[in-house]
Amino acid sequence: MRAVQAVIHQTGGPEVIQWQEVDLPAPGPGEALIRHEAVGLNFIDTYLRTGLYPSRLPGGLGFEAAGVIEAVGEGVSHLKPGMRAASFGGAPGAYATARIVKAADLLPLPDNIDSRTAAAILLKGATVEMLAERCAPLKPGEWALVPAAAGGVGQLLLQWLKARGVRVIGTVGSADKVELARACGAEEVFLSDDPDLVAKVRDLTDRRGVRASYDGVGAASWQTSLDCTGPRGIIASFGNASGPVTGVALRDLQVRGSLFVTRPGVYDYYKLPEEAQAGAARLWEMVGSGAVKVTVGQTYPLLDAAQAHRDLEARRTTGSTLLLP
Repeated sequence: MRAVQAVIHQTGGPEVIQWQEVDLPAPGPGEALIRHEAVGLNFIDTYLRTGLYPSRLPGGLGFEAAGVIEAVGEGVSHLKPGMRAASFGGAPGAYATARIVKAADLLPLPDNIDSRTAAAILLKGATVEMLAERCAPLKPGEWALVPAAAGGVGQLLLQWLKARGVRVIGTVGSADKVELARACGAEEVFLSDDPDLVAKVRDLTDRRGVRASYDGVGAASWQTSLDCTGPRGIIASFGNASGPVTGVALRDLQVRGSLFVTRPGVYDYYKLPEEAQAGAARLWEMVGSGAVKVTVGQTYPLLDAAQAHRDLEARRTTGSTLLLP
């Protein structure tokens, strides 16, 4: 099969994304050939492109995609040609019309989940499942803070937490995103640059602070998460949208009431096949029940991936973003 794939030879801005045509051979043992119908855009893609997350060069971009299995190699039993499947892990290279991957990295899709839905939600949804169900699960009635609440992960996390009965405060970067966060389940939404943000969160939570802050923003919101989290609460700092958190002082955790901090990575929670299958099954259950709705805010042709990166980094996107082959 002839395929078009993205490649970067050096790290840098969106302009380093180049495209190449390749002839794909038959998949080898334990491999599968998948033709992509939709590719997901995620912040981790920009981390690889800029070098924030080191990777081998030259290399591909993208982890999340869904499509149709065209062929499988020897020893593959859970996939067959014609089945639909999705992936969000393994080696980067999802920015492609088709590619060969390890079959173990592909999850079959149920009939009620189409390829666009899967590509829009699998990595973000697995991240949310990891955060809300296993990393920092809260009880009904407890308060949570979700910075960047109108983003792709933020919208899903608001809905997931609401379905669990958690009371959620969201922060957003601009006034036009406030209602979007409210619609997804936030009880209250504040601007992230509000000088009275911490006081407002404390007032709303009867001065106790939130039980958990699910912080995907990173450096810019670290202090806010520290100051808004109540005694023995947890900060799950899972992203670096504004840069990585550095220089964490353990004394800061103690003086605020013995806080817990974790830097979770979704792949550590989806490492074993049974963990991945159980997590994905829970995700499809939440989507299928309507508790979590997938919002595709914008789509781009696959070859316009560079512009999609520019818009993502400039915070001009809402919800999930798809690249369409």
